[in-house]
Amino acid sequence: MAQLFHSSANYIAKASLVGAVILAAVGGFVYTIVARSSYLTGQYIERQQPVQFSHKHHTGDDGIDCRYCHTSVETSDSAGMPPTQTCMNCHTQIWADSPYLEPVRASYRENKPIEWVRVHDMPEYVYFNHSIHVNKGVGCSTCHGDVADMASVYQANSLQMEWCVSCHKDPTPNLRPKSEIFNTKFDPASQTPEEQKKLHDDYKIRARDLMTSCSTCHR
Repeated sequence: MAQLFHSSANYIAKASLVGAVILAAVGGFVYTIVARSSYLTGQYIERQQPVQFSHKHHTGDDGIDCRYCHTSVETSDSAGMPPTQTCMNCHTQIWADSPYLEPVRASYRENKPIEWVRVHDMPEYVYFNHSIHVNKGVGCSTCHGDVADMASVYQANSLQMEWCVSCHKDPTPNLRPKSEIFNTKFDPASQTPEEQKKLHDDYKIRARDLMTSCSTCHR
């Protein structure tokens, strides 16, 4: 019987298999890079807001505590957005006639909330509770970055599952005294291992298997 394929077909077949493996590996690598890029995660991207509120000015320069505006952060799953009345507590006296703040005054007059653009937006299938993190010694800046130095707030971390799980596996390095929870300049790494261990015990941090259980975040 005559030979159907030339002997060189063996080399072509082998080269094709090697090429397919290399292509799959490169494709997988590219996918992991793209999946972690700011294009998909939104990390480092500033959002345009109806009013360009500066946390750097209000929190960093003027020293206004986070809880003055985000009143429910210690007691609720949501940190809470301030009503326009909170803004007007100061701005009936300060910059009261500034054209820049007309959207704020209009919101107050018309009793219509300002439609802020959400910066940190978790998927609907993720359960996140601000109060449990705050009361267990996790500071605002651990997740949100140094907001007191942001003229325009951006997402400082990827908020991807691997980022959350990395902390849930070992939260101890991220714990801080409750007096420093709202201090965005505080660095948990400035504490000794003994101090961190004591905080872990004082806060009664749950075991790793429970902290990394699927039902902890997906309910």
